Amino acid sequence: MSSEFDTAAAPPIPLGREVAYPRHYDPGLLFPIARTLGRAELGIAEALPFTGHDRWHAYELGWLDGRGKPVVATATITVPGDSPSLVESKSLKLYLNSLNHTRFDDADAVRTRIAADLSQAAGATVDVSYGLPPMAAAASGEVSIDDLDIEITSYGPPDAALLAADADGDAVVEERLASSLLKSNCPVTGQPDWASLHIAYRGPRIDRASLLRYLVSFRDHAEFHEQCVERVFVDLMARCHPETLSVEARYTRRGGLDINPWRATPAHAAPPARRDERQ
Repeated sequence: MSSEFDTAAAPPIPLGREVAYPRHYDPGLLFPIARTLGRAELGIAEALPFTGHDRWHAYELGWLDGRGKPVVATATITVPGDSPSLVESKSLKLYLNSLNHTRFDDADAVRTRIAADLSQAAGATVDVSYGLPPMAAAASGEVSIDDLDIEITSYGPPDAALLAADADGDAVVEERLASSLLKSNCPVTGQPDWASLHIAYRGPRIDRASLLRYLVSFRDHAEFHEQCVERVFVDLMARCHPETLSVEARYTRRGGLDINPWRATPAHAAPPARRDERQ
């Protein structure tokens, strides 16, 4: 079925090959990737078990004003998690660079143009605002699992069987857990992607050692950021059975952009927008 957001005519993906620096505004540089491609493997292509969004931080945004003088800015871009497509990150970088030699009457015209082009590519309404979220302070009650003294031998592919709830009792707990040891790889270039992961849940207590081993099992895995977070969410729901669950990853910057996917059980409040020190 076609729509105003039809992505069938998308250009060849620019990853993995040399691409000329764009000198002119070109929304055709944006490369959408159907989310169903990753979700089919997880068995959630037909019905999503979560709500969420992908929050992008753009650090290298620039254009020309009406008299040709350069203007620079930062921006926060929010893509709905239920949009038909995600936007490949290198194509977004090239697209934003294509604005560098383009004149706009004012800053709002730039913001409106970026929002319209990204909405077209993603297949849903994308929000664009200037500025970046504040740096994150230590979250109240959040516990890092990175200092656990455990042996780890599995580095890929991600192994959901490593996950377990504590075996002692059926007590329901509420916890906030975090790890800065999540690493995966770009599925095309093989470049490493680093992130901190933040989990909030209510339900049977998740065994922390099993969680850390599971997260490290992404280390040699090749998958887009958004798909990794959805895999973590689906695996935690299937293996640990929380009543409510929120999973947010804050990936480090590459090419002037960082991506922060968040997925949660329906009606779960979104975490406040924050940046990590590595971002």
